Amino acid sequence: MGALTSSAAQLTGQTQPEVWFALQTRFRFEKKVAGQLSGKGIEVFLPLRSEDRSWSDRKKVVTVPLFPGYAFVRSTRSLSLRLLVLQTAGVMGFVSFAGTAATVPQKQIADLQLLLTEKVPFSLYPFVQVGRRVRIRGGCLHGVEGLLTQREKNKLVISIDSIQRSLAIEIQGYEVEMI
Repeated sequence: MGALTSSAAQLTGQTQPEVWFALQTRFRFEKKVAGQLSGKGIEVFLPLRSEDRSWSDRKKVVTVPLFPGYAFVRSTRSLSLRLLVLQTAGVMGFVSFAGTAATVPQKQIADLQLLLTEKVPFSLYPFVQVGRRVRIRGGCLHGVEGLLTQREKNKLVISIDSIQRSLAIEIQGYEVEMI
């Protein structure tokens, strides 16, 4: 079930299936929001990346959100649980289309978690919707799906549709199949 505690579990009623939602947060509040939601017993996923930063007196590696201004929560469509999320300091709201909170497919979250766990080098990429949809076969990234770009044939773009953000990974040496 994840990180739901008894208080949050009571609010959900546990009758509806849990799905991932994208949250929009205040700028530079992503880590605070994630910590507060975890403290409330809500499962949260904040993808982070390491970045080299230089100041006049030192250099340091810092962790920053992969998608600034966004975090992901896993919950039911329960109104009481959604209100609990919205009452968190730094949360601007659920990413929604036509007044309905947009869900993020479990496969996209799982692929993103796998890329971060395996420490595969990637780069941020402009959001794309066109191209051939492919799946990697074999290796540590087996099953990861994305769009094969037309301009750069050795890059696979993983897109999170609901927040319109993408990242690209090198697929040199991987076998891909059309979906």
